[in-house]
Amino acid sequence: MKDLILLLPVMFIFHDMEEIVGFGWFFRSDPDLFTRYPKLTAAYKNFTTEGFAAAVYEEFIPFFGSSLLAYFFPCRVLYGVWFGMLLGLTGHFFMHIGISICIRRYVPSLVTSLICLPAAAAMLAKSARLMTFDAPTLISAAVTLPLLMLNLKLAHSIMHRVSRRADP
Repeated sequence: MKDLILLLPVMFIFHDMEEIVGFGWFFRSDPDLFTRYPKLTAAYKNFTTEGFAAAVYEEFIPFFGSSLLAYFFPCRVLYGVWFGMLLGLTGHFFMHIGISICIRRYVPSLVTSLICLPAAAAMLAKSARLMTFDAPTLISAAVTLPLLMLNLKLAHSIMHRVSRRADP
C-alpha cells in the first residue's frame, strides 16, 4: 500500500500544473466561453493566474497532508481518507474530460486527465485489493468526498480573493 500512497499528491500536482499554466490563456483566448457556458465557467470569472495558483496550492495541502499521514501512520481511517481523496481526484479527471467533450474543444487539464485516469484507476483497483473495507474505512472515505467539495469552494474563494488583489 505504501508504494501507492505518495503517488496521489504527485498525480495531483502533475495534473494541476497543466491547469495553472493553461487556464488563463484558455479563457483569454475565447472570452465568449463565459456567455456560451455560464454554468461551466461561473467559478472562473475574473480570476488571475496568481489566484488560480493560490487555489491549487490550498487544494494540494489536504492531498499531500493526508498522504503523508497515511504513509507514516498507516491505519484504516487514514487509508479511507486517502482512498476518498483518490476517488475525488479520479472524478475530477472525468469532469475535465466531460467538459472538453461538452464544449467540443481542448480544455487545459484534458491531457493530464487522459494520462492520469488509467493510473488512478489502477491505483484504485490495487488499493481496493489491499485495503480492508470495514466501517471505519468506509466512513472515513465517504466523509472525505463531501469535505473535498467544501474544500473546492474554499479554494475558489481564495482564488477570487487573491485575484482581486493581484489585478488592480
